[in-house]
Amino acid sequence: MKHRFETSKRRRGSGGIAGSVVLFAAVLSVFLGGISAVERRTDAQALDNLEQAVRRGIVHCYSMEGAYPESLQYLKDHYGLLYDEERFFVDYRVLGSNLVPEVTIMDRRARP
Repeated sequence: MKHRFETSKRRRGSGGIAGSVVLFAAVLSVFLGGISAVERRTDAQALDNLEQAVRRGIVHCYSMEGAYPESLQYLKDHYGLLYDEERFFVDYRVLGSNLVPEVTIMDRRARP
């Protein structure tokens, strides 16, 4: 006769433990992959935001003064451009007073 409220005692073999370890490793790898993807998107967004800020500063300077800024330092001093100089490298090349400066921005900690 089977008793309704009794639980059967099963012994967990090594297969149960190995399965748990494999499941844990799979969940952990998916989690870490998700974190890595979010980090890459955040880095790309930070680079894009800096590029937009530099471009806006250049256009604002031109609209206010009638000439493009002669240096990146000018944008920092007069138009409040701020960024993490240890993280980002900004190459600012003036092509002429009436030509838009050439700007290249690189993330120093970008992964190859």
